[in-house]
Amino acid sequence: MKEFVNIGIIGISGRGSGMLRELLDCEGVRVPAVCDKYEDRAQNGFDIVKEKTGTEPDIYLDYKELLARDDIDAIYCATTWITHSRIAIDAMKAGKHVAFDVGGAASIEECWQLVRTSEETGKFCMLLENCCYDRNEMAIYNMVKQGLFGEIIHMTGGYQHDLRDEISLGRENRHGRLFNFQLRNGELYPTHQLGPITKVLGINRGNRFVSLVSMASKSKGLNEWIKKNKGEDYDLANYDFNQGDIVTTMLKTANGETVVLTHDCSLPRHYSRAYRVQGTKGIYMEDGNSIYIEDRTEHVEGDWMHHPDSFESYREEYEHPLWKKYQTEGVHGGHGGMDFLVLSAFVESVRLDAVPPIDVYDTAVMMAVTCLSEQSIALGSAPVAFPDFTNGMWIDREPYRRGIFCLDEVCNDFFEEKEEK
Repeated sequence: MKEFVNIGIIGISGRGSGMLRELLDCEGVRVPAVCDKYEDRAQNGFDIVKEKTGTEPDIYLDYKELLARDDIDAIYCATTWITHSRIAIDAMKAGKHVAFDVGGAASIEECWQLVRTSEETGKFCMLLENCCYDRNEMAIYNMVKQGLFGEIIHMTGGYQHDLRDEISLGRENRHGRLFNFQLRNGELYPTHQLGPITKVLGINRGNRFVSLVSMASKSKGLNEWIKKNKGEDYDLANYDFNQGDIVTTMLKTANGETVVLTHDCSLPRHYSRAYRVQGTKGIYMEDGNSIYIEDRTEHVEGDWMHHPDSFESYREEYEHPLWKKYQTEGVHGGHGGMDFLVLSAFVESVRLDAVPPIDVYDTAVMMAVTCLSEQSIALGSAPVAFPDFTNGMWIDREPYRRGIFCLDEVCNDFFEEKEEK
C-alpha cells in the first residue's frame, strides 16, 4: 500500500466542497490540485485545502490541464450529472483512477464508454454511492447474509426528498438539477437506495437486472412552489416541467426478485429512502423503522395485523463490524458518517491500486436506470431490456477483493485480525 496518494479535485460546489473536507481527513491523502470552471468555487477549494493542511494546491479552471499532470494518482469529481462521466473517461485515459458523486446516465452509450475505458486503461471508476455504507443499510446487509430474512423476494427504495427550493432556484444557485427537471422525465436519481439493493441481490455477481418499466405522474409541485415563493410573474411560474412529480420504476432480476424505485422530489414531504427488504422469513421497512421476523417477532393470537418490532434492537444485535469499529474510533462527517466511509473505501483502493468495492460495472448498472426509465416512459411505460455491462461475466466473475470496506461479503476475519493486533 502506498503511504500517500495525490488526489485531484474537479467540481467544488456544495457537494464537492463538503466531500473535499472529508477526503482530507482520510489517511494517506494529499490534494495538490483543485479545479472548477467557476473561479470562486475553485478558490474555495484552495481555501479548504490550505485551511485543513497548510499546503496550497494549484488552481485550475480547465480540468484537462489538471489531468495532464503526471503526479496525480486519482480524481474525485463532483460536477453535474451530464459532465461527470466524460470527465471520468478523460481521467482514466490520462492514467488516473476516478470516483465521482452520484447521478444517472444520459444514455446507455455513456455507461458503455465508462466500462470500456476502465477495461482498456486498467483504471477503476467508482460511483461514490454513500448509502451503501449507511449504518442501517450495513446492519441489514449483515442480517441478509446471516439468513434472517430467508430468501429475498422483493425490495424497494427511493429518493423521496423535498427539493423544491433547490430545483427551482437552480439558476440562482448554479445547480444543474433544474435543467434536468425542465427537459427530462425519468428516474433521475436512482442510485441512493439502488446501491444497497444491488449488493443485497448480488447484481453483477450471480445475478443481474433483465428488464425495467417506468411510469411518471403529471408535474405540478414545482409550479406551486414557485408561485408561492417567487410570485406569479416569475418566468418559471407556469413552465411546463417535463419531470413528473412521482416517477415509479420496476425492475426484474435474472433470479426472479423484483425491485420498485420511487423518485419524489417535487412535492412537500419528509425525507425517506423507502428501503424495504422482504424475504421468505420476514420484512424490514424503513418507514416506521420496523422489522417483522417469523418465529421471532412476538405474535399475539388473534392479532390479524401482525405488529412488527422496532428495528433498533435488531441493529444492535446485527451491527456490521465496520460500524462497530467506526463507532469506537469516532463517527464523523456528512450524512451520519457514511460520506467518510465511502471516501475511505475509495482512498484505500487508490493506495492499493486495486478494484474498489463499487466497481465500474456496479456504477454503470446504477446509472443506466435513469436513461432506461426515460425510454420506458417515452414509450408509454413499455418494458425495456436492461443491458449486461459485464458481457456475461456476471455468471462467473473474478473474485471480489475482501476487506473491511467489502460490500459483497461481511469480512469478519479482517476485523478480528485488527483487534488481535
